[in-house]
Amino acid sequence: MASSATRNGSPARGRSTSPRPISPPDEEETSFVGNLPDSRHLQAFGRKVTATAGSLIGAEGVSHHYQTALGEIHRELGRPILQRSVFSFAQTTPREIVRSRISVPEIQHRALAYLPDDLLSNIPEDTNAYSLFQGFQASIPEEQSQGRKHGRHNSRGQRLIGEAAEDEDSNMPPSMASLKNQKHSLAHRLEMMSVRKHMCAAEIHEIDTKIANLNTMRRVVLDRLAMMEHEEADLEHDLLEMDNRIEDLQEELDDEAALAPKSPDTPTTADNEETGADFMSESIYQKILSPKSKRRRPMRRMSMPILHEHLQPGSKIRELPAHNDTITALDFDAPWGTLVTSALDDTVRVWDLNAGRCIGLLEGHLSSVRCLQVEENIVATGSMDASIRLWDLSKAEYAPQDNHINKDDEEEEDGLTFGNSEDAPPPPPPTIMQDCPLFSLESHVDEVTALHFRGDTLVSGSADKTLRQWDLVKGRCVQTLDVLWAAAQANATLTTNDGQWRKTGRATDTTADFVGAVQVFDAALACGTADGMVRLWDLRSGQVHRSLVGHTGPVTSLQFDDVHLVTGSADRSIRIWDLRTGSIYEAYAYDHPVTSMMFDARRIVTAAGEDVVKIYDKTDGRHWSCGPGVGVDDSDTTVLSTIEHVRIKEGYMVEGRKNGMVGVWSC
Repeated sequence: MASSATRNGSPARGRSTSPRPISPPDEEETSFVGNLPDSRHLQAFGRKVTATAGSLIGAEGVSHHYQTALGEIHRELGRPILQRSVFSFAQTTPREIVRSRISVPEIQHRALAYLPDDLLSNIPEDTNAYSLFQGFQASIPEEQSQGRKHGRHNSRGQRLIGEAAEDEDSNMPPSMASLKNQKHSLAHRLEMMSVRKHMCAAEIHEIDTKIANLNTMRRVVLDRLAMMEHEEADLEHDLLEMDNRIEDLQEELDDEAALAPKSPDTPTTADNEETGADFMSESIYQKILSPKSKRRRPMRRMSMPILHEHLQPGSKIRELPAHNDTITALDFDAPWGTLVTSALDDTVRVWDLNAGRCIGLLEGHLSSVRCLQVEENIVATGSMDASIRLWDLSKAEYAPQDNHINKDDEEEEDGLTFGNSEDAPPPPPPTIMQDCPLFSLESHVDEVTALHFRGDTLVSGSADKTLRQWDLVKGRCVQTLDVLWAAAQANATLTTNDGQWRKTGRATDTTADFVGAVQVFDAALACGTADGMVRLWDLRSGQVHRSLVGHTGPVTSLQFDDVHLVTGSADRSIRIWDLRTGSIYEAYAYDHPVTSMMFDARRIVTAAGEDVVKIYDKTDGRHWSCGPGVGVDDSDTTVLSTIEHVRIKEGYMVEGRKNGMVGVWSC
């Protein structure tokens, strides 16, 4: 009754909450008008209009009454008081109209009790099997609950309950009452245990929901980071283009200044031609670049991408159809940087890992490249033609990306097409590399199988069973190390007393590379050979400082840091050596021979004749796999290729396969 009265007859502006009598239906229509200021005139005018309408409807002489009614209405409309009332009603806001009909407490209650539709749609269903009190009771520790239970015996209510229970059990023996009390206690504990289990399950479900929401947010942020890094690369490219335009404009200004009229004292062109042979030879003069042959040089990234560091370990970044035959070597300078690959199809390709496209070919070798290394803009390649070539990628001329030759036009020109698109070679690169070659090192008499350079020193290993040290400043060989002679000297002397560096007595595998891997650092050189030996050389004396015995097959890869040296061998094992003592620090084996191995600050990655890369985490000792074969069961008929070579830097891994594909992964 009170709410109905409040809605139908509340006082002006809702200042009173007392109930009022319900108004008749004809008064309800104008009740909100009666609460406005100067409403008496509006009410009188409304009654006149109502009476006039009734007279027009029920009277017989409509014309007479109609004229009289119109005259009265015109007189009323002309009164200033009625006009002010209508104007005041027109200026009244809806809020004032609502307040005139609803009291202030009811408005406040509705504001506090209002719930939006989205909250109402997310109300969970009442499927809980336990009450809120049971949950609160179960959250109290058992000891505290027992203490409260015993402490409440002094209250009057607890005494009454205890007295009633004693009256019921007065005829029972004490032992029966004790057993029933224990049963009741155990049943209560069991019930509380069920409640606690249900609470734990609900908490786990809530945590899973939060984890799912956080994973969704993480994916959104990762997408945002990827877009930012793409924009960052575009900005750096635009900055490079702006630098090139500035250089072009500067050269044009210099040319205009050179063509400007000169004073009589300035030497003429004829004088310059006469004296040209004196200060500059003809060969050097021809090598000077004209303004029309300017080179667009690549710029090193000013900011390093970090997207791969935040991806899940084992996430595939991209795959590149690099070659049409087995990958023989690959290396890259930095994550999302420049990648160089070589294969048995006798090509060496340069890739932009950020854009995922081939940007050039390194042409010059007469046969396939077996080993290579990338260090900033310098690339060293060792080939089966027994030569080593050095390249400077900063001297390449980079063309726009859309300068690819149209495939249809190319087919029309030569009239040849490939029946299978997979047999077709990759599209021609948009970069010209004719100025990249620095010089060629040609002293080996057999194929170069391993090389490594640091600073101005390069060391190469060849099938001619020698190691050669090269001076990259002068471009010539400065030392030749005969591995067979060093092995014979070590076997003949056997000067060690503990027998730790002894003759192994194993035969050399003729199918493997005689020199499988080398690494140089200042005057220290580590070399792994086909007899399973790892020899540490001193380049200052040209002698073997120490030989590490342990592998039973050819050493195919090695890498060392300040403390440890890690080697991979065809005997299907990886061995970690302590350089301070020369002993094996750790070793683990695989199912197939190791063909490639590399490590960074945290992980050792290994290519061991499978379609996955074997990864060993040095921090927690965990072994796991990464690659295209992860998660593929025996029922899958997809043919996967064996991974031959793998490289890793800062958790960014690149692997090359037997079918010529290159995969990029985050690990």
